[in-house]
Amino acid sequence: MPTSFIINNCRVVTPEAVLNDAALRVEQGRIVEIGSAPLHGGREIDARGNYLFPGFVDIHSDAIEKGIEPRPNTFFPIDIAIFELDKKIAACGITTMFHSLSFAELEVGLRSNSTAAGIIRQMSGFRHKLKVNTGIHARFEITDLGAVPHLEGLIRENLIQLFSFMDHSPGQGQFRDIMAYKSYYGPVYGKSDREMDDIIDRKMLTREGESRQAIDRLAALCREYGIPIASHDDDSAEKIAWLKAQGIGLTEFPVNVEALHAAKEHGIKVCLGSPNVVRGQSQARNLSARDAISRGYGDILCSDYSPMTMLHAVLTLEQLAILPLPEAVNMVSRNPALAVGIADRTGSLEVGKEADLLLVDHSDDFPRILKTFVKGREVFSTC
Repeated sequence: MPTSFIINNCRVVTPEAVLNDAALRVEQGRIVEIGSAPLHGGREIDARGNYLFPGFVDIHSDAIEKGIEPRPNTFFPIDIAIFELDKKIAACGITTMFHSLSFAELEVGLRSNSTAAGIIRQMSGFRHKLKVNTGIHARFEITDLGAVPHLEGLIRENLIQLFSFMDHSPGQGQFRDIMAYKSYYGPVYGKSDREMDDIIDRKMLTREGESRQAIDRLAALCREYGIPIASHDDDSAEKIAWLKAQGIGLTEFPVNVEALHAAKEHGIKVCLGSPNVVRGQSQARNLSARDAISRGYGDILCSDYSPMTMLHAVLTLEQLAILPLPEAVNMVSRNPALAVGIADRTGSLEVGKEADLLLVDHSDDFPRILKTFVKGREVFSTC
């Protein structure tokens, strides 16, 4: 498929502005010119006045876990789940996806250590066949000490591109009381109250014991291999200060304004969920992403559990006059690319970058992605 072409008559969304009546030239999969329309010389695509966005960079998506296990204890083959999800995320405008796999043996669902490690290794074998750029975001539940050797091996094999620490112990973070934790996990996975109590007891014992040594060990290894590190569900200024001391530059889904403010003070980037923006509230009834962004907090949006929400979150922020369109687009493209160290090649419409592009129709009240390109290769089209 040709990777050299011109897109004429488009509205190019750069990191700073929207360029009307513009054109963009791609050669050998890279952007080589952005100028006034029309450009000529080669295959031409008429955008008919539609927007041209950079492809979305999604650094946290649990969709693969649901693709493999759509219902409790109901599993599909990993290759089928990944290839089918790959097609869906291309249609959602995601051109770089960090699939999130959790190492959380003491939780329920598809989060055992051997399962997560096996999925990552299997994905590495056919990643080159996928339509979108694909990386792995390994999430370490700090109470799961059995995960440490698995994660050390994956890091040394260069199979992880983003690493995060998470702590789902009740009493802090996402689950500020035990009943919230039980209500979230128990009914979905058919666990009795006693079974949930056993899980909680084991988590709390480990958290108060050897977790800190495991955190220090894995953080040091990530730094040695140049892997960016994030933290999950931070809920206090003290936790944010600890991130700063550890050299961790990203906090995902901080649960209150105290943590948001501390992150801004310490120069730590904040990742929020695009489903939260679209719905106007947190699934866990924590912080509203709309409110956070309105107050000047928040740098990145990720799809969390719903890839379809990325485009709609961007346009929700613009329509509600929370952010100008270029700044809203940066939250799903340039900013996440910067956070994970790939902004030199993707994440914005700039000369020299890979041609990861979205042609977006927003002529009526419901936006549609018309075409998705990855490195200049068309991987999705409705026209």
